[in-house]
Amino acid sequence: MITAVEQDIKTILDKAVSGERLEPAEGVALLQSHDLAAIGQAADAVTKRLHPESFRTYNIDRNINYSNVCAAVCDFCAFYRPVGHAEAYVLTEEVLFQKIQETIDLGGDQILLQGGLHPKLSLEWYEELLRSMKAKFPNVNIHGFSPPELWHFHKISKLPLKTVLQRLKDAGLGSLPGGGGEILVDRVRKLITRGKVLTDGWLEVNQAWHEIGGKSTCTMMFGHVETLEERIEHLDRLRKQQDETNGFTAFICWTHQAPDQAPWFGKDAEAGRAGGVDMSQVPEAGAFEYLKTQAVARLYLDNIPNIQSSWVTQGEKVGQLALSFGANDMGSLMIEENVVAQAGTVFHLSLENIRRCISEAGYQPRQRNVYYELIDQVVV
Repeated sequence: MITAVEQDIKTILDKAVSGERLEPAEGVALLQSHDLAAIGQAADAVTKRLHPESFRTYNIDRNINYSNVCAAVCDFCAFYRPVGHAEAYVLTEEVLFQKIQETIDLGGDQILLQGGLHPKLSLEWYEELLRSMKAKFPNVNIHGFSPPELWHFHKISKLPLKTVLQRLKDAGLGSLPGGGGEILVDRVRKLITRGKVLTDGWLEVNQAWHEIGGKSTCTMMFGHVETLEERIEHLDRLRKQQDETNGFTAFICWTHQAPDQAPWFGKDAEAGRAGGVDMSQVPEAGAFEYLKTQAVARLYLDNIPNIQSSWVTQGEKVGQLALSFGANDMGSLMIEENVVAQAGTVFHLSLENIRRCISEAGYQPRQRNVYYELIDQVVV
């Protein structure tokens, strides 16, 4: 016998599958449900409606962290180092170019360039960095600088945000990653980070970038101090932004990875984390919660065309299963990844394994670029 709750969930899922927009309360009801199979089936139906093609995609890039120096304090981040720390670095041009060349040699067409909120690097330094990279590697897309970084550039340069973005675009910046989104609710952001852009600023960076013709991705890191209602509020803010500018190419979500690798975790006095959260003590959300949340995101984000699997944080099997829970893309080969790895989560897949995961899921693997244009040669 079907209960009233189950009937309500079925009604919501049928609504989403038919292409109708879900309301926030309906999104919350889905997150509250434990019917993973039904939610996954609905997300898969929506994915197949949006992507009826016989292939699923991946890309080849490398996450290059030009620096690990950061003036912000994020309780979940084991990667950053404060100014003056013995392990702080800024990559030399020689090392940077070597990493880019290795990416090209492996068939990549893009680098993901991110760092921290470095208090001493000027906007001109970043412009010169971009120009030097594009001069040597003109065909490589620079998918670079998270919204918190760009907001930081705007603040330290004392220039209008759109001016900063246009100057970086003119210097060679190709597209924006969705890093630093975490949960786009100020209550949560103030709990887990200090000195970092809040919700409206994160969205404003993307809006300004989209208005000058740029494209970006958007993200969500969940499973820490947020409520289910706040997860939906996050998705709702992204959906409203996309309604306005239509600049997001893809959405990627992942679960919080409990950090234990940085010297300040659990040491409030040393970290200066007055009022913060010891994220090393927050239990990690598992595969069930990841798959359900991704599936709900696919149902809720009716105007964002692509969903990426997060095998980097979830591992090969769950990453592959994500292709049946709303994802149409396996994400990046990720030749190099440092931030998640510093939190103790280290998954590696070869190009062969990524292609195999897609094939075993019943699809043809195809390589794409940041705009989701196919760039591989199909052998008939």
